[in-house]
Amino acid sequence: MPPEDDAPGAGSPTTPPPARPGLSLFTIEGRAAPGLFVVGWLASISGLALVLIGAFAPSGLLLYFLGPVMLTIGLVAGSGNQAIERRVRGSAYAGPSPYLVFATIVAAVFAVGAVVGLGLHSVLGSTVVPGYVVNLIGVGIQAAVFLGILRLTVVGTGALSWAEMGWRRFDTDAARDLLLGVLVTLPVISLTAVVANGLVAIFNQVPESPLPPTGVAAGVVVQLIAGAIIAPIAEEAVFRGFAITAWQRTVGERGALIRSSLVFAFAHVITVSGDTLPQVGGLIAVGFATRLPVAVALGWLYLRTRSIWAPLGLHMAFNAVLLVLAEALRSAGTSS
Repeated sequence: MPPEDDAPGAGSPTTPPPARPGLSLFTIEGRAAPGLFVVGWLASISGLALVLIGAFAPSGLLLYFLGPVMLTIGLVAGSGNQAIERRVRGSAYAGPSPYLVFATIVAAVFAVGAVVGLGLHSVLGSTVVPGYVVNLIGVGIQAAVFLGILRLTVVGTGALSWAEMGWRRFDTDAARDLLLGVLVTLPVISLTAVVANGLVAIFNQVPESPLPPTGVAAGVVVQLIAGAIIAPIAEEAVFRGFAITAWQRTVGERGALIRSSLVFAFAHVITVSGDTLPQVGGLIAVGFATRLPVAVALGWLYLRTRSIWAPLGLHMAFNAVLLVLAEALRSAGTSS
C-alpha cells in the first residue's frame, strides 16, 4: 500500500502554509479581508489629512465634517478588518482594539455633530435655545454615536455580545448591583475632592464643568437627564462593558482596569482648550487626574460583579451629586 501523502517521512516534505502578517504590519499579502484592509488605511489617511488641513487652513468643513466622515469610514473598515484577522488567528478576543473603537467614536461624534448642528441651525434660525437644551442634544448625539459604533464594530462583527459586556435584564440581582454602586458614591467623591483640591492648588486651574449649573428648575432636570442618565449609560457601555471585557481577554484584569481607566480619563480632556499653553496643560492635568479615582472604582465594580449595573449605579449617582452640588453653590453665590 503506498504511503499517504501527509504521512511522516512520506515522499517530499510538505511546505507549511505561509505565516500570516502581523496585525500591525503594513502589507496586503496574506490578509483575510484585503478589501477592508485597503479601504481602512486609505480612508483613514485621507480623513486625517483633511482634518489637519482644516485645522491649519482653517476650514470648518474639512475639520468638523469631511475629514471626520472619511476618518470614520476608514476606522470602521479597519475595525472590521481587525476583527476578521483576529478571528482567523483564533485570538482570545476576536474583535477590534478598544483604542481603535474609541478613535472611531471620536471621529464619528464630530461628523454626526456637525450634521445635526447644521440641521438645527437651519430649522431654528435665530431662535434662542437655552444652553441646557443644547447640552442635552449634544449628550444625546454622543450617546447615540457611542452605542451605534459599539453595535457596528463589536456586536455586529460577533466579537462580543451585549450580555458578554455585562448587560442583563433588570432583575433583583441587577437592582442589588445598582445599589452597591450608589453606596460607594460618597467615598469616591471624597477621594476625588482631595485629589482635585491638591491639583488645583498646584496648577491654579479649575476645569469648567461640561454641564454648568443653570440656576433654573427646568435646567436642573434637563442636566440630570443628560449627565446622570444618558451619559453614564453610553460611557459605561464603552469604557467598562466593552473595553474591560475585551482587554481582560488579552492582558488580564489588572491590565484591563489600568487601560480602561486611563482611556476614560483621557476622553474627558480631549477637547480641553485655553488661552495659553500652561493653562491648557494645567487644565488637562487637573481634569485627567481627577477622573482617575472614579474610573478605577467603576472598573473595579465591573470586574467584581461582572454586571454593568454596579458601575452604572456609581456613575449615575456620582454625576447627580456633582450636578446638584454645583446648582446649590450657584444658588448660594447668587443669594449672597
